[in-house]
Amino acid sequence: MIPTRPVWVEISHSRLTANWKLLRAAAPVEAELVAVIKANAYGHGAAACAPALAAAGAAWFGVTCVEEAVALRQICPDSRILVMSGLWRGEAEAVIEHRLSPQVWEPLHFDLIEEAARKLNSPPQSVRVQLEIDSGMSRQGVRSLVQLKELLARITPDSPIQIEGVMTHFSAPEILEPDETAQQLERFAAALDLIAECGIHPRWIHAGNSTTLLAQHHTPALLQMAERHNARLMLRPGIALYGYPVPVTPHEASPSHAAQKLTPVLAWKTRIVSVRTIEPGETAGYNMTFKARRPTRLALIPVGYADGLNRLLSSRGHALVRGHRVPIAGRVSMDQTILDVTDIPGIEIGDEVVLIGEQGQEKITAADLAGLTGTISYEVLCAIGARVPRVMID
Repeated sequence: MIPTRPVWVEISHSRLTANWKLLRAAAPVEAELVAVIKANAYGHGAAACAPALAAAGAAWFGVTCVEEAVALRQICPDSRILVMSGLWRGEAEAVIEHRLSPQVWEPLHFDLIEEAARKLNSPPQSVRVQLEIDSGMSRQGVRSLVQLKELLARITPDSPIQIEGVMTHFSAPEILEPDETAQQLERFAAALDLIAECGIHPRWIHAGNSTTLLAQHHTPALLQMAERHNARLMLRPGIALYGYPVPVTPHEASPSHAAQKLTPVLAWKTRIVSVRTIEPGETAGYNMTFKARRPTRLALIPVGYADGLNRLLSSRGHALVRGHRVPIAGRVSMDQTILDVTDIPGIEIGDEVVLIGEQGQEKITAADLAGLTGTISYEVLCAIGARVPRVMID
C-alpha cells in the first residue's frame, strides 16, 4: 500500500554524496573509509542511502548486525560489509553465505564461525573477520594481551578464520584535552605488536569515527601504525555522512574546512490537517497544559511521539510553517501535535510543516531538537519511526 498519511522524511541525494566526497577528500589518501549506515543509516534509510554512497565510491559499509547486513547485501551485491556488533548463535552461516566481515573478539565468535565453516564447506573455506581490541571503551573487544594470545593460538593453518583486519573503538576522540585517546592508541599499538609477533599480518588496521577523520588529531599516529605493520588504515565515518559533525573540545579548536561544509541530509515534513480557533481561557491537549491568553489559532499536524517527535518537546519545541517558526502548543501526543499559528496569517489545511529542515530563512536541525531534549543528534535522527516513509530527492 502506498503511504497516504502526510508525514514523510526527505533524503537529499546531492547532500549525501557531497558529504561523502568532502569526507573522502579530508581523509588521508592512504586511508579507506567505511560508510557507516547502521541503525537504518542513522534513521535516514539504508535502502536509499547505500546505493547512493556506493555509486559515489564507497566500497565498505558498516552495519550493526547480521540481519542488517543480509538486507544490505540484497541491494549492494558487490560491497564489503562490516558487521560491527559481533555475531550470535545461528548467524555464522549467513556470514559465510553473504560474504560478510564480522567484528569478533569472543571465543564464542570463533566457535560459531568454525562450526559453520565445517558444516557448509569441506574443506572449510576462509572466513574473513575483523578482530576487535578493547583499548579502553570496555564495551567490545579483546580485553587483555593474555586473552588476545589465547585467541590468536586458534589461528592454525587449517583454521577457516582469516584475520583480515584489526580494529578498536575510541570512547572520546572529540575531547582533545585531556587526550584520553592517546592511551587507547598505546594499548592498540601493543596489541598490534603482539599480533605481528604471532605471525598474523592484517590487511586493514582501523580505528576512529567522524571526529577522528575531521579533526585529524590522531590520524598521523594511526597512519604510522598501519605503515609499521604493512597494512592500510581504515576510518569509519558515521554521523558526519549525514551532515552532523561532532564538536571537538576545547571549543577554541578550529573546525575543519570539511566539517564547516557538511550539510544535513534529512528533512522531516508533514502537513496541517486541521485548523481551529479557541478563546481566551480555553485549553488544548492532554492535561490542559496549554491555556489560551488571547484568541488563538491552532493547527493540528499528524505527528507524535510514536513517530519519534520527542514528548519532551511539549510546549518547548517549534516547527516551521510558511517560513516562520511556530511553537508547539501543549503536550506532544502519540500520533498528533498542536501548533500555535496565531501570528501567521492565512494558515490553511494542507500547508507544509517542517520539523527538521529548512523553510524560507528559518532552519531547525536535529541538533536543535537534541538541545531541547537533553540528548544528541544521533538519537533524534534514529528515533524517527519506521512508519515515516523515507523519500530520496534530487
